[in-house]
Amino acid sequence: AFNNAGFALFSDNMIGFATDPWICIPLLIAVVLGGIGFPVLFEIARRVRSRARGGRSPHRWSLHTRLTLTVTGVLLVLGPTVVMLFEWSRTLGGFGFWDKMLVATFQGIMPRTAGFNSVDYADVDNATLLVTDVLMFIGGGSGGTAGGIKVTTFALLLFVILAEIRGDREVTVFDRRIDARVQRQALTVALIGVALVMLPVVALLAGTDFDLDVLLFEVVSAFATVGLSTGITAQLPGWGQMILIVLMYLGRIGSITLVSALAARDRGRRYTLPTERPFIG
Repeated sequence: AFNNAGFALFSDNMIGFATDPWICIPLLIAVVLGGIGFPVLFEIARRVRSRARGGRSPHRWSLHTRLTLTVTGVLLVLGPTVVMLFEWSRTLGGFGFWDKMLVATFQGIMPRTAGFNSVDYADVDNATLLVTDVLMFIGGGSGGTAGGIKVTTFALLLFVILAEIRGDREVTVFDRRIDARVQRQALTVALIGVALVMLPVVALLAGTDFDLDVLLFEVVSAFATVGLSTGITAQLPGWGQMILIVLMYLGRIGSITLVSALAARDRGRRYTLPTERPFIG
């Protein structure tokens, strides 16, 4: 769970423990801690040690930590809420009230990006599958064990959109200005992630008889290294399974490697081209 792997030694994953808080809650905590990112954990640990020794900790949290904790908190509430909304009388219908809350919380948090499931995804509503796709695609914190494009990438793009809507010349987050290169890096990572998802989906749609909703779920789960499935993985042809294998590899190392390469690459230019503004939208 801490490694956000989602491997279970039971044929039905965690369905047999769906209403057991002594099993589900420790798994939830481990998933969140592993997926939040080691830079955030290290900063929290430094502050705790500083306070324990009677020293003064820095007044401000780093922007990365504040952004990661804020967006993670929002998604941790949004995921279970969506599951409760769409699955209350469907896959959660056979549980009591408190059991429904536990199962919904488990299923709303696990797509961040650990592949444990306490309900069968083959039975969930299509709306739940789509929202789960989004949660898996976003993933967890940078520098952690989770996959996806990362919550900071997603958050920065939201602030870029907000700045454009407001007409601001600069993108600011928590009283800090975001460098233009970081904005381009976030956009690049997100768009490459979209491409890595859409191309396999199109190929699998053209070569198999499965519907879009289940194929999209399988592909996003592979890209974000989640491990959740609607149960069709074994029914895919060999070439389709190979696509998922390659996608899992690219999804695991792709974003980290790409961001590192973009951050280290700085090509100088001895001239500046004229500025022109094409029509947008």
